Amino acid sequence: MTERSADSAVLRVFASAAHAGHAPPVIVARGIEQPALERPARAEALDAALRAAGHMLSEPLDYGLDPIRAVHRGPYLDFLRTVHDRWQARRAAGWKASETVQAQGFSLRHLHPVPGELQAQVGHYLGGGWAPVDAGTWTAAVSAAHCALAAADTVIAGADVAYALCRPPGHHAYADLAGGFCYLNNAAIAAERLAGHFGRVAILDIDVHHGNGTQGIFYNRGDVDFVSVHVDPTVCYPFYCGYGDERGSGAGFSHTLNLALPRGTRDDRFLDAIAEGLAAIGRGDPGVLVLSLGLDAHEADPTGEFAVTTQGYRRAGALIAGLNRPTVLVQEGGYGVPVLGEALLAFIDGFLTRRPSHLGMVRRENALAF
Repeated sequence: MTERSADSAVLRVFASAAHAGHAPPVIVARGIEQPALERPARAEALDAALRAAGHMLSEPLDYGLDPIRAVHRGPYLDFLRTVHDRWQARRAAGWKASETVQAQGFSLRHLHPVPGELQAQVGHYLGGGWAPVDAGTWTAAVSAAHCALAAADTVIAGADVAYALCRPPGHHAYADLAGGFCYLNNAAIAAERLAGHFGRVAILDIDVHHGNGTQGIFYNRGDVDFVSVHVDPTVCYPFYCGYGDERGSGAGFSHTLNLALPRGTRDDRFLDAIAEGLAAIGRGDPGVLVLSLGLDAHEADPTGEFAVTTQGYRRAGALIAGLNRPTVLVQEGGYGVPVLGEALLAFIDGFLTRRPSHLGMVRRENALAF
C-alpha cells in the first residue's frame, strides 16, 4: 500500500467481493456473440488502485431488499432472483438453451401483461443481449446496490463524500427492466435513500452512455434533478433516450437535462458540458449530489466513443467538487481495464484537492442543511 502523509485526504470506499460471481462470458451484440466487456477484472483494477493509493475500503452492510424495493418493482426483483435457477431446471429437463440466460424475443410493453412462460419473461425483463444473467448475477447486483446504500448512509451521517465501487453498474436499469450490463439502478437506489434526508437530490451522470434507466425512474419526480452528459444517442446505445427535448413529465417537468455530444469529444468540450450541467444543478439548489461516474469516456476505452484524457478526468473531479455539495460517487461503466485505476485516481485526486478541508469521513455540523 502506498504511504500517505497524515494530512492526505482518504476516501471512504465501499466494495463487495460478491461482484466476482457475476461473470457472463459473452454478450450478444449486433446479432453475434462477443466477449463481455463488463467483467470482474474491471472492479479488481479499481479495487487495486484504491488500495495502493491508501483509500479506506470496506464491505457494505446487508441492507436487505426493502431499500431496493423503493426503486424496483417486486415482480422484477422476483424474476432476477429466480430466473437463473428456473432456466437451469429447464435445461436439465432437456430444453436446448445457452447456459447463461439470454433474451431473444422482446416485449412490446404497452400491449400485453407479463406472461408466465419463462422465455417470454426473459424477453420482458432483460432489454437486449447486453444483459445476460448467470449464477452470480443476482447476488452481485444486490451487493452493488448495498455498496451504494452504504455510501449514501456515510454521507447522511455527515461525511462530505463517499464512493461506491459498484459492479455490475446500474444506470441503464429501469424500475423493472435490465439493460446495458445493468440490473439494479445503484445511483437511483442511493438517490432515493438520500431524498428522505436531504430533500432535493441532484444526479449527474458522466458515463459516456446516457443514463436512461435513471432518467426513467425519476422522470415524473420533482424532487430529483437528473443531468446526463453522454454521446449522441442517435449513434450509440441506448438509442431511444437521451435527447435534448426530454425534460421530464408532470411534477418532473424541467427536472431532466440531457447534454449529448458527438463521437470523438475531447477534454474541453466534455468539461464544458459538465460545467453547463453543474450550473443547472446549482440553480435547483440540491442538498446532495449523486454522481454516476462512468470512466468509459476515456480515450483508451474500447468503446471508442469519446477521447477524454486522464488529466481530463482530474479536471472533471475538481469541477464537480466545486458544486460544494455532499457527494455520493457511484461507479458506472469503464472497460479499458489497464487505464481504469489511473483514471479513477485522477478523478478522485481532482475532487479531493479542490475540497482539501473536506475529507471522506469528516462530519460537518450542517450535514443535512444548505
